[in-house]
Amino acid sequence: MRTPIGAVSEPADQRSVLHEVFGFTSFRGQQEAIVRCVVGGGDALVVMPTGSGKSLCYQIPALIRDGTGIVVSPLIALMEDQVTALRQLGIRAEYLNSSLPPMEQSRVRRQTEAGRIDLLYVAPERLLADGFLAWLERLPIALFAIDEAHCVSQWGHDFRPEYLHLAVLHARWPKVPRIALTATADPPTRREIAAKLGLADARMFVGGFDRPNIRYRVMPKRNARAQLSQFLRAEHNGDSGIVYCLSRKRTEETAQQLVREGRSALPYHAGLAADVRRATQRRFVNDEACIIVATVAFGMGIDKPDVRFVYHLDPPKSLEAYYQETGRAGRDGLPATAMMTWGVSDVAQLRQFIASGESEARRRVEHHKLSALLGYCETARCRRQVLLQHFGETLGEPCGNCDTCLEPVLTWDGTIATQKALSAVRRTGERFGQSYLIDLLLGQTNDRMARAGHDRLPTFGVGADLDQRTWQSVFRQLVAGGFLEVDLDGYGGMRLAGDAAKVLRGERTLELRHDPTPPRAPRRAKGAKAAPAGLGSDADRDLFEALRAKRRELAKANGLAPFMVFPDRTLIELAATKPADSAALETIHGIGQAKRERWGEDFLRVIRDFDRTDAEMKNM
Repeated sequence: MRTPIGAVSEPADQRSVLHEVFGFTSFRGQQEAIVRCVVGGGDALVVMPTGSGKSLCYQIPALIRDGTGIVVSPLIALMEDQVTALRQLGIRAEYLNSSLPPMEQSRVRRQTEAGRIDLLYVAPERLLADGFLAWLERLPIALFAIDEAHCVSQWGHDFRPEYLHLAVLHARWPKVPRIALTATADPPTRREIAAKLGLADARMFVGGFDRPNIRYRVMPKRNARAQLSQFLRAEHNGDSGIVYCLSRKRTEETAQQLVREGRSALPYHAGLAADVRRATQRRFVNDEACIIVATVAFGMGIDKPDVRFVYHLDPPKSLEAYYQETGRAGRDGLPATAMMTWGVSDVAQLRQFIASGESEARRRVEHHKLSALLGYCETARCRRQVLLQHFGETLGEPCGNCDTCLEPVLTWDGTIATQKALSAVRRTGERFGQSYLIDLLLGQTNDRMARAGHDRLPTFGVGADLDQRTWQSVFRQLVAGGFLEVDLDGYGGMRLAGDAAKVLRGERTLELRHDPTPPRAPRRAKGAKAAPAGLGSDADRDLFEALRAKRRELAKANGLAPFMVFPDRTLIELAATKPADSAALETIHGIGQAKRERWGEDFLRVIRDFDRTDAEMKNM
């Protein structure tokens, strides 16, 4: 394939690269405006959701402008996957990092010096190392792309101190365009990125944060692992996904449970050896049905489009983290699920993490972020509206694709129940946990309660009109609303907080939500997968599976992840339209010239053989 190099700025040339190289017929959202800005030499700060095509915003300008595009990427595994995928498109891409032996590093440098590299990926540490910037000064540079730009934010959990020094790029190359990209940045974080990267004069492009293909759901935590198993059996049997946990121990125990259930699952956390983490990430990228059970150490920049679910077995620390982590599902635009379970004990653990923070200012910010997350968990509104509002975006109508839309939440006047709960906390000395307090309210005594004399309190048994599950919901909502705090002494005792006194005095009323009963999803046969969206007939679904088998075969033979051959969306379109020849492949999503020439005939043969077999079966 002839790579389009040269100082070209006409939109038609941008669109021809989009189609001929990447196999897309049109730009999405603000992509074209961003490409035009950078091709023309302008700086840009791009905030767009995962799966919206941020990479194209620097890849196309790098192909059009003179010189090599330098991409700063924070993770070795990420840049390796991106380079491998770009090579399948016929793009001359390389990376320089510590995983390459010296001879390979020398080869990449020589190729770059000779003008034979379109995109060069480097880690920030490598970019800032002694001599590297001086080496770059001898080369024609098309642009600098700073990926995962939120790593510059010292308030974020992905903070990388090296990012703070990337403003040097503007000082040394004032005429070379820079584009900083991230999927996770609320307005304060955007301002911080612009200030610290020297992008004050850059055009800011903020795409919509909505990911309409993701179904958001939150459930009260009861038996967490049993809930996870039921979810996988009923909804995502055989699918690839990520399960997030708060602790390393929990990731390992949960992964072991899933393996015992016959699933392909691996733990991932920062305590594992580097080679184990790399092997785990490689298996996840290459395996169409692999589940990773991970702490937040896993996921930044995961370049895998067919993740069908993200399940938070424990809640994250903030809505920013939640949005980023759930955004790893459904990057291909096909239906995906974001599920979270949470309970009062999780809040205690998260507040414990915050209490160990470095400064009072940092702790205040983190408490504010946690409160926003808890409000999201307990909302009766459309979850997507609440989530988007947090990022400064308004969704006019409820989305119709979250649990509160699909099963609207009823509310009730919980003032009296709240007064009973708060009174129980106060009368027991603000030292006891949720289970003890619920037993007290239900009038269920035990030796511990009798010894304390709490079975003689006025609140003993006053809550017998509600069942245990309802009281669990009441306490969870009072914690989420800031009326109760979970003591951080390790015993989980409840204490009054916020406006609790006003509620007790009758100066404030409270509406609480009824926890809806989760609908029973139809149980699938063991090993059965959900039918892909967009395929209506059994024959189309059978053809899709035949195309997947061919993709798997080609990927294995070439040492690639299956989606690097073609993503699921391409296979769905092939199965639905059944193109007859190579010319017809030009209209299929994701099939550019290089892939058409390399693999087009293999998939056309599968379609022809399937059609012939299908016709023979109908004539029998």
